[in-house]
Amino acid sequence: MAAIPALDPEAEPSMDVILVGSSELSSPVSPGEGRDLIAYEVKVNQRNIEDICLCCGSLQVHTQHPLFEGGICAPCKDKFLDALFLYDDDGYQSYCSICCSGETLLICGNPDCTRCYCFECVDSLVGPGTSGKVHAMSNWVCFLCLPFSRSGLLQRRRKWRGQLKAFYDRESESPLEMFETVPVWRREPVRVLSLFEDIKKELTSLGFLESGSDPGQLKHLDDVTDTVRKDVEEWGPFDLLYGATPPLGHTCDHPPSWYLFQFHRLLQYVRPGSGSPRPFFWMFVDNLVLNKEDQDVASRFLEMEPTTIPDVRGGSLQNAVRVWSNIPAIRSSRQRVLVSEEELSLLTQNRQSSKLAAKWPTKLVKNCFLPLREYFKYFSTELTSSL
Repeated sequence: MAAIPALDPEAEPSMDVILVGSSELSSPVSPGEGRDLIAYEVKVNQRNIEDICLCCGSLQVHTQHPLFEGGICAPCKDKFLDALFLYDDDGYQSYCSICCSGETLLICGNPDCTRCYCFECVDSLVGPGTSGKVHAMSNWVCFLCLPFSRSGLLQRRRKWRGQLKAFYDRESESPLEMFETVPVWRREPVRVLSLFEDIKKELTSLGFLESGSDPGQLKHLDDVTDTVRKDVEEWGPFDLLYGATPPLGHTCDHPPSWYLFQFHRLLQYVRPGSGSPRPFFWMFVDNLVLNKEDQDVASRFLEMEPTTIPDVRGGSLQNAVRVWSNIPAIRSSRQRVLVSEEELSLLTQNRQSSKLAAKWPTKLVKNCFLPLREYFKYFSTELTSSL
């Protein structure tokens, strides 16, 4: 993905911002193909834009686009759900917020926004040549951040955060409900309970924790044998619960299943009451030490199948973890590389025969925390590579 940032978001808005945001599409002379057909159908044939897929121009609409007025067809709906919360290493979303595709993307200049838009969507929905104008600007603010809601044919939906949640809950195959994203002025620092492994370094490098931040913001526990509900309630409340089994080769005082059962026990203490609107996230990581029976128990307790996240370098599998989590996009097909059970078994055997203990592979799941930027305050837009 080639991302083109907009610089100096703190500068005073220029007239170019207003002109681009309020431009009107001229009626096309003849219909184009795909998304180019949208303007023709709306302007010439007077078709309701809700009856056209904003992502591809198809007239076979399945439902409404959750962020902008317009339809979305079934194939594009699946693609949208799969890519909605995917992020790149730079901390910005990986795909266009309109079509969830796109090669060259325009990045919003608002430091509190991580959304991107492809040239094709901007030119077909806002106006031909608009992407070039935006590219040349130094203070462009995206269509979900602008104070006015219409830009050409692109009309932001009212209460789009609630629309997005309803869309996800209705259309996604995930058994877990999505939490409504939080406006920036309501975001608070994330409060973390980290079990068996300290993830402070990772969260700090992502901007969720400040160096020297309030020690109450992250609580790390290695042994929770004697931890009871009253303890957790006194330390909390928490917004994120993280737990992991030790990597292969590490000396452990407990069997691998102990870490799963203790994580599940504390999850019941930490989780908000039923019906609470407060966003709450959890992640349990198996460093390939749980046997098949324990994996099945984990899936039953945590009410989902795991996602395998591999570390493939030089064409060979170097490491992998199994992850159970309710963080958005964990189960995206674009997040994973398919790894066979035979490859995982061979990796496990090699690790068991090695005299060197494996490192905690937190780097594999680090970027899985990036979707939390939609819910919690972050203190830096510059991600650090301290891992």
